[in-house]
Amino acid sequence: MFETASGILNSIGVQNPGVDAFIERELPFLKGFDVPVIVNIAGETVEEFVYMAEKLDIEGIEGIEINVSCPNVKKGGMAFGVNPDDIFDITRKVRKATSKTVIVKLTPNVTDIKVCAKAAEKGGADAISLINTVAGMAVDIDKRRPVFENVIGGLSGPAIKPIALKMVYEVVTVVSIPVIGMGGIMNYKDALEFLIVGARAIAVGTCNFVNPYCTVEIIDGIKKYMEENEIEDINEIIGSIKI
Repeated sequence: MFETASGILNSIGVQNPGVDAFIERELPFLKGFDVPVIVNIAGETVEEFVYMAEKLDIEGIEGIEINVSCPNVKKGGMAFGVNPDDIFDITRKVRKATSKTVIVKLTPNVTDIKVCAKAAEKGGADAISLINTVAGMAVDIDKRRPVFENVIGGLSGPAIKPIALKMVYEVVTVVSIPVIGMGGIMNYKDALEFLIVGARAIAVGTCNFVNPYCTVEIIDGIKKYMEENEIEDINEIIGSIKI
């Protein structure tokens, strides 16, 4: 990981112990919390995604989030998420493999995010989440080499919020399924921006590295904002942007 002026570049991949170990060791712990468990899955082939979706179609799991930013080894390592046809195919097959809620997490590293979102909806997604990290790079000026061995990393944090907001706004206008917004949310004001442009829920990532209480503070901040503005139902905020 590499800290930038307004975010974090990472090249850590999606290391994890595997679906079997997750079910055996991690799921019992997560089930102890009074919240729905949504599992993000990543694979190198469509078959791997389907296999994991089938394995996770069990009690205690409410939803599956498909990480389409993964490289498709059958297409030279190109990410599933940059090709609408691949998004449709993987979503359709995962949808058939599970009874759980299916969420597709889109990559921002595309020409037209709207086309990708529509492909996910057509494939049977129940919701769409966006954005994943933005491709970026950092250089060690003393060694004159990239900071990361893989050269390219994924940028998250405040720097990507304007990009994320734009893409959430665009996607909301072309799909009828719920959109979960994320990307650079650091406080309740950031979260409210996503809700105002139409996100029905938000997710917080990088902020937790800076402040472990970030999510709780965001929830409290939204509640206070609603009280101060005499808003009784959060649906009054969602999609309330005035153009």
